[in-house]
Amino acid sequence: MAKNTICLWYDKDAEDAARFYAATFPDSAVGAVTRAPGEYPAGKQGDVLVVEFTVAGIPCIGLNGGPAIKHSEAFSFQIATEDQEETDRYWNAIVGNGGQESECGWCKDKWGLSWQITPRVLSEALSAGGDQAKRAFDAMMTMRKIDVAAIEAARRG
Repeated sequence: MAKNTICLWYDKDAEDAARFYAATFPDSAVGAVTRAPGEYPAGKQGDVLVVEFTVAGIPCIGLNGGPAIKHSEAFSFQIATEDQEETDRYWNAIVGNGGQESECGWCKDKWGLSWQITPRVLSEALSAGGDQAKRAFDAMMTMRKIDVAAIEAARRG
């Protein structure tokens, strides 16, 4: 286990979520699965309690803690993409697997965890500042999934 790990609370599907992330994103894997040694408020002995996994190189723990705690947009994974094909692949995997679209490149997976699928061209445009940043920002504000060609066109003016 890594010294510093992100712990994500799930109702009861931490292992399913971890396996989905591992199948979807490179540099991702499922590690140890720990089962409850006894009864607990959200489950019974033998249920999956904790799952160690990595998402795009980030070590995580999925905790099956029951329905009391929900994910919010206060935490999200931001995945930098190289082009429209990669953007579409991740967006469609998350939204197409029971997730939902949001605004400006954000979406939620079926477990309620937020994701930012962000093409590098958008980050570069915003970092550049000035008029091109404003044009790229204005274009982004009209989008759900980011349209790389539209951001590039806005950046050029």
